[in-house]
Amino acid sequence: MNYFSGFVTKRRLDLFTRVLNKRTRYLTVVLEDIYQSQNASAVLRSCDCFGVQDVHIIENRNEYTINPDVTQGSNKWLSLMKYSEKDENTLEAFEKIRQKGYRIVATSPHYKSARLEKFDLLRGKSALVFGTELNGLSETALENADEYLFIPMDGFTESLNISVSAAIILHHLTSKLREADIDWELTHEEKMELKLNWLRQSVKRADLHEKEFLRKRTK
Repeated sequence: MNYFSGFVTKRRLDLFTRVLNKRTRYLTVVLEDIYQSQNASAVLRSCDCFGVQDVHIIENRNEYTINPDVTQGSNKWLSLMKYSEKDENTLEAFEKIRQKGYRIVATSPHYKSARLEKFDLLRGKSALVFGTELNGLSETALENADEYLFIPMDGFTESLNISVSAAIILHHLTSKLREADIDWELTHEEKMELKLNWLRQSVKRADLHEKEFLRKRTK
């Protein structure tokens, strides 16, 4: 890591440290079958802005695509995990996410959902699941979720655009999280691993530099 640090400015290194100190894996985002690249990319941007490091992407019928004009490069600072090997990947994704200690929280106004402001972060790590722009979450996702969450609204329209919903929920919950007596920060090891990955992405031809560094060390 020290080797790569010599290729970037102190200002950038300080920025990495500040961002890492606000990053969390206590909350994670799960996107099921999103097909509009603008919305998919806007969710990634919100995750980066509010310090949520991990995003799980489920591809069933729709391939997840990124619009670089919308992400503004935010995707390269996030950890993206895709589930796309089968025709239906939702259940497998949920199982793997649960194995990491998360409860599956479906965002939907139609089930016995908790209002956003009443959502209990103290109950443990949460995976927030968002569905397609047109139909929302699949029946499989809804039937296999552990809990449900919704944003209360007072107008004629009962739902928001997915990217808007994600931004509102993430802003509220990350703000609440940082005020709570919860161990939400990344471990030292996680911070160092991410910092190394970010340094690699910040240095041109990082792969060649790394090979040269290893070559010199083995002499």
